[in-house]
Amino acid sequence: MLDDDLKTQLQGYLQRITRPIALVPSVDESPASSEMMDLLRDVAALSDLVSIAEPPTGAGTQPAARSPSFRIERTGTDIGVTFAGIPTGHEFTSLVLALLQVGGYPPKVDSETVERIHALGGEYRFETYMSLSCQSCPDVVQALNALAVLNPRISHVAIDGALYQSEVERLGIMAVPSIYLNGQPFGQGRMGVDEILAKLDSGSSARDAARLDAKAPYDVLIVGGGPAGAAAAIYAARKGIRTGIVAERFGGQVLDTLGIENFISVSQTEGPHFVAALEEHVRQYEVDILNSQRAEKLVPATEHGGLAQVQLANGARLSARTVILATGARWRNVDVPGEQTYRNRGVAYCPHCDGPLYKGKRVAVIGGGNSGVEAAIDLAGIVEHVTLIEFAPQLKADAVLVARLGSLPNVTVHTNAQTTEITGNGDRVTGLSYKDRATEQVHHVALAGIFVQIGLVPNTEWLKGSVELSRYGEIVVNARGETNVAGIFGAGDATTVPFKQIIIATGDGAKAALSAFDHLIRAPLPMALAA
Repeated sequence: MLDDDLKTQLQGYLQRITRPIALVPSVDESPASSEMMDLLRDVAALSDLVSIAEPPTGAGTQPAARSPSFRIERTGTDIGVTFAGIPTGHEFTSLVLALLQVGGYPPKVDSETVERIHALGGEYRFETYMSLSCQSCPDVVQALNALAVLNPRISHVAIDGALYQSEVERLGIMAVPSIYLNGQPFGQGRMGVDEILAKLDSGSSARDAARLDAKAPYDVLIVGGGPAGAAAAIYAARKGIRTGIVAERFGGQVLDTLGIENFISVSQTEGPHFVAALEEHVRQYEVDILNSQRAEKLVPATEHGGLAQVQLANGARLSARTVILATGARWRNVDVPGEQTYRNRGVAYCPHCDGPLYKGKRVAVIGGGNSGVEAAIDLAGIVEHVTLIEFAPQLKADAVLVARLGSLPNVTVHTNAQTTEITGNGDRVTGLSYKDRATEQVHHVALAGIFVQIGLVPNTEWLKGSVELSRYGEIVVNARGETNVAGIFGAGDATTVPFKQIIIATGDGAKAALSAFDHLIRAPLPMALAA
């Protein structure tokens, strides 16, 4: 199951285990069960502290809910996690971490968060439906596994939706990750430990706001945790000034990027791996990272005695001498009837995440740029048929991608076509209507899913009235990253800088940090700090 290189790497990791663990399988006669057992045997052979146990039998024993599945449990305790499926692909890291953490290696969670997890009362039975090609799913799986390891009243099962497709269809799951708590929907999309705890602990938001309100003013406060924000944090911290970074999710849009092949000196990587390296680099410096926090208002420094303020969604206010806005962008909506109604019920924005849920079905991709054509190519290998809808008269993707698309027998392309409506039956998507812009004739295509790939829109709505924005909503910056407000800078995809690329965003972040430092050494100390 595992090649020699993976075995060598995994064996090195398993040396960190301090407590014996058992792998308890549930199998049937399927090929997937056989494949899972091969994986478990490979893992068990790499450490004397890992064994394969027979599932419990006898009177009163409940059969496993799913086969194939396996539980990783700490011998002699109730601590453990379960995988219903074969955790390879993006979930292989989740498997490795689960082995380590159940085996006694502590999760990377700060002491304050550990106390919050221990303090949770009641019983929490979590189930996460994921796909092995989903970049967002491992964050959820690993967060819930960590909670289950730290609090035995919490259990977690990670379920491969592609393997348990009938279960997914019965529940009406159209996007992953989908999280259920005690049999009821709990959340959808990427979530970390802090976000999960906030939903479980109703008083945590107020405590969090009080804690953040007490923070001393920053010399540089960066809003946004993508490549631009991370680069800004590193460059600012290296100047020896007090630096903070507040982000809704560290990594931003890059977390949803599958392949990265144009970041100079890194020939090939994936978004989640790239973000992990960014965060590790940032944490090498004295940067105060405030994750899972959404900024809602910017108050320029002139109104607060030389200190700018960023107000967060939980009511907290952070003060800083300078602010770098690196809020990035998000997927653009089609803005047609039915899109919001059927969002995550057939309307999706990440083909890598949700594509496996549509195996053997008919889907559409809206958008003929690189992202749209790449999505259609990827989906064509999974689904029955792909219909690509492009507004312009020709596809805008690179020629090599267009040629590859044209070679696929199960793809139909409609150019000069305007999407007019997404239809459904009240529960899920059933099709899409589009207008031929040359003839004005409207056509309808029966579909199970629709993937929207029409570019990005900047995350700047909260900045209206605070700094100058372009007609596209981008932060207007000059060559130094300065906005029209002294002490406020912009960087990355949220700005008017052309060509939205990761490598450009990192350069923008570095430039903005250097400009902020230059501003600080020339500006008088604010009255609030001079007293």
